[in-house]
Amino acid sequence: MVITAKLVNELRERTGVGMMDCKGALTESNGDIDKAIEILRKKGIAKASGKALRIAVEGLVGIHLEKGAAVVAEVNCETDFVAKGDKFKNLSAKLMELIAKTNPKDVESFYAQKYDNSLTVDAAIKTAIAETGENIKVRRFDTYITKNYIASYIHMGGKIGVLAEFEVDSSVWENSDFVEMTKDITMHIAAMNPPFLNADSIPASVIEKEKEIYREQIKAQKKPENMIEKIAEGMLGKFKAESCLVEQVFVKDNTKKVKDVIAEVAKKCGKPITMKRFSRLALGEGIEKKKEDFAAEVSKMVGA
Repeated sequence: MVITAKLVNELRERTGVGMMDCKGALTESNGDIDKAIEILRKKGIAKASGKALRIAVEGLVGIHLEKGAAVVAEVNCETDFVAKGDKFKNLSAKLMELIAKTNPKDVESFYAQKYDNSLTVDAAIKTAIAETGENIKVRRFDTYITKNYIASYIHMGGKIGVLAEFEVDSSVWENSDFVEMTKDITMHIAAMNPPFLNADSIPASVIEKEKEIYREQIKAQKKPENMIEKIAEGMLGKFKAESCLVEQVFVKDNTKKVKDVIAEVAKKCGKPITMKRFSRLALGEGIEKKKEDFAAEVSKMVGA
């Protein structure tokens, strides 16, 4: 059986064990997750209870910036208590610095990288898990290796992290109007969470799916057959305006779109400004947090 990255990640989510060990256990169990957990338990890597079911949903989203590189990453643990501790924060900062320096293609390959002269990243995280008694993992990251200007923003001490890349002459980088504009746009991204940069960045499959939905909605309204495509195109235009960053109404001034703000600053600076891409990571986004029935838990513990 092919052991996919998705399967490895699922086992890692359930056990808190490093990726290499998870992959080995899945290979040994021929892809059976329950058997893989048993294998890890027998090796003393995964605990019999608690940790195998606990979900690392706390932690932080952080940013590392250096010349020519920028990283935004989500590092998870289980509790806010550990997330606020210096050990976790220092580990997270070191991991993000390593991501910037090594530019790994994904989390799995990053875990195989050297953390220091004696440990891999995987081993260093295992050590931290042993010290804290909690799952700790690098969940995801985006890396920018570029000569362009990078703006960044961290919201609420690590709940949301944003990177935005702007192509502009380096003589503009310290211009106060430009710097303020880029910061405002990263804050807009944090607040509005746009899925796309512009219309060109929307996949054709998404466009077609939206039009298909609009056509069905229009047909249900008994509109004339010859008007369906025209109305669908109009609805698609609204979708683009709401979904594309540059077309959105600017949060700090509802009389302007984001693209208008960029154009105004470009005119002031006398240099063209092109926004190339952005990344927005929110802590715990997409993770289903386990609901606890504390009354039942206590009853079970006391044998009631």
